Amino acid sequence: MRLISIPEACKRLGIGHWAVYQQINKKALKTVKIGKRRLIRVKTLNEFIESLEQ
Repeated sequence: MRLISIPEACKRLGIGHWAVYQQINKKALKTVKIGKRRLIRVKTLNEFIESLEQ
């Protein structure tokens, strides 16, 4: 399972960190929390992108 950080997700999506956190708060983008770090599975990020295309 590959995990990426919020800043890396921002780069891949081309949006700011505030927009990513808004999607997390709306439960549109699921995250994994390890210690204090919040990470996103690559598969989850790809599914999120596909849901936007529909």
